[in-house]
Amino acid sequence: MVIRQFHPADELAVIQLWMHCGLIVPQNNPRADIERKLWVSPELFLVGTVGEEIVASVMAGYDGHRGSINYLAVAPEYQHNGYGRALVEHVEAILHDCGCPKINLCVRTSNQSVIAFYQRLGFVCDPVITMSRRLVADQPFELVVEYEEDVTNSH
Repeated sequence: MVIRQFHPADELAVIQLWMHCGLIVPQNNPRADIERKLWVSPELFLVGTVGEEIVASVMAGYDGHRGSINYLAVAPEYQHNGYGRALVEHVEAILHDCGCPKINLCVRTSNQSVIAFYQRLGFVCDPVITMSRRLVADQPFELVVEYEEDVTNSH
C-alpha cells in the first residue's frame, strides 16, 4: 500500500470507502467533513492505495496540545494486511515530528473489534468521558444514490 495525501479527485472513492466500512452516520455529512478538513491541515488527510484503488484513509489533526485520528478506514477485503497499522504509524510519525505528545481518538463502545485493533497498537482506554456539542448541523447526506449511480455508470 502506498500512503499519500488526499486529493479532491479522491472524494467519491473515499466516501464510498467510508460507506463500505460503516463510518458514515446521519449526523455527519462526509462531503462537509472532507471540505472542512481541506481547510484545516489538509496534509493530515491521507489515503492508502493499492495500484490505482483507494483502499484506506485517515484524517489526523493536531491542535498544539493533542493529536487526533478520525475516519481511519480500510476496505474490508484489505483488512488484516497491516494497512490500518501502517496508516496509524505514518500519522504518529508526522504528529511526533510536529511535537505532538499524545493522540486521542473516539471509538463507539459498541465497536469492540476496532477497540481491540487500537489496543493492539498500544492505545489505552483513558478514564474520561468524551463530551460534544454540535455547533453546525450538517445537511443530511442524501447523495448515496447519486454515488451508486456514478459507480454503476462508470463500468
